Amino acid sequence: MSKEPISVNAIINGEKIQTDKKITRENPTHPEQIVGYAPNNTREETIQAIDAAYEAFKTWKWSDVDDRIARMNRAIQKIKDQLPEIAELLSREHGKALYDAQGEIAISLMWMEFAVENVKKATSPEELNHENGRTIISHDPIGVVSAITPWNYPISLSTIKIAPALLTGNTMVLKPSPFAPLAVSLVTEIIADEFPAGVLNLVNGDAEVGVELTSNPKIAKIAFTGGTNTAKHIMKAASDTIKNMTLELGGNDAAIVLEDFDVNDERALRRMVISNFLTAGQICMIAKRVYVHRSIYDAFVEKYIEAANKWIKVGDPFHPDVTVGPVNNKAQVNYVNSLVEDAKNKGAKIIPLGTILNPELMDNGYFLQPTLVLGADVHDRVVVEEQFGPTVPILPFDDEEEVINLHNESIYGLTSSVWGEEEHALKVARRIEAGTTMINTAAVQGLDVHFPFGGVKQSGVGREYGLDGIKSYTETHVINVPTMKELPYIPE
Repeated sequence: MSKEPISVNAIINGEKIQTDKKITRENPTHPEQIVGYAPNNTREETIQAIDAAYEAFKTWKWSDVDDRIARMNRAIQKIKDQLPEIAELLSREHGKALYDAQGEIAISLMWMEFAVENVKKATSPEELNHENGRTIISHDPIGVVSAITPWNYPISLSTIKIAPALLTGNTMVLKPSPFAPLAVSLVTEIIADEFPAGVLNLVNGDAEVGVELTSNPKIAKIAFTGGTNTAKHIMKAASDTIKNMTLELGGNDAAIVLEDFDVNDERALRRMVISNFLTAGQICMIAKRVYVHRSIYDAFVEKYIEAANKWIKVGDPFHPDVTVGPVNNKAQVNYVNSLVEDAKNKGAKIIPLGTILNPELMDNGYFLQPTLVLGADVHDRVVVEEQFGPTVPILPFDDEEEVINLHNESIYGLTSSVWGEEEHALKVARRIEAGTTMINTAAVQGLDVHFPFGGVKQSGVGREYGLDGIKSYTETHVINVPTMKELPYIPE
């Protein structure tokens, strides 16, 4: 599907801005095709956006919550009205299958609607009368939020920040990834058009833009989704002004398959395969390593391969049968290949999975055939590093203590999953170090926007989604009206 390239805008203080210098986004399926262009903003333009948000906050923080809700509802409806066009653009610039792009937007809308419906519940002041007097606890907006988002789920990982930030009275400057800036810019523009100038600003650019968004003293909160190493630089840049932060970072999420898992459960095996290869494996919360009890290991691998070969169809994202499209960019292709080659060179067996529907595309686009890695060592790169691509190792274990230790020794702790008889799986899950553990499902299939999501250890700080995700854009303000009585330990 070839179309004329589109150009999207930066948004600074309500104005749509173009720049002479552009970010070019190619089509991962057909890299010779240009999908579109985004502005390549400068540090000076980023400062202008921050200043605009800072000035807008002075009045926006006092706005009525019902007005904020009405504005967000109008934006939600406009996104719904344009969903087919946005999904098509997202699929073309990202490489994810069309159904996957549609699903990302559906998750975004689900969250935005939850935030609209629950912002009052999450932030309404509490007033307490007690023997020591009267206490009012309010949840006040923080200030200017800088949001820096990745390429794998650009719309949902932006709206997860935009909706609660604006609904709770903050202003924002958003910077998307240059690897998927187009569709998210259209969505951001739709939302920004419903709010006063300066409330929601959008810039694109390179490292100097990111540095400004994380170090500028007018930024009160940083909301970042991306790699752990990048987050370490962000924390250092933000340290001089002690900024509030929500960081959702990398993960090396494990799936643990217990001896009482039913290897003949085709639906469960399909869920496992999807949890490994949805979006070509480019999801922070995907199951990236699978540990299977040795007593069922051989049978599990056999049934897993059957399920994978049935579900995985690689090809053009717009082909109705395709479930796995290309990887987003060439650098990621090279990285995933390096992990697979490293495992192969150390003696692991590499098994290709699925069906290639468009063989002629494989050599031209950023395609990787999904692979299963068997016989890897627990310390091989493909096991301990986050692949963020369509390959997964399956390893045997002998007892629960061993596999729990293998899970918990990782520096990461975003999500995890345990597969088996429910009560047995719950018992193991309680010993797992992770922000979220799912039972008999994993990844997006087990995501629920009603509940908080985030990581432990080097997988992040803070939580998104749920009431906690709304409250994370507020500061708790306690106002005490004490009973005026003498304190016995203070001398007259």
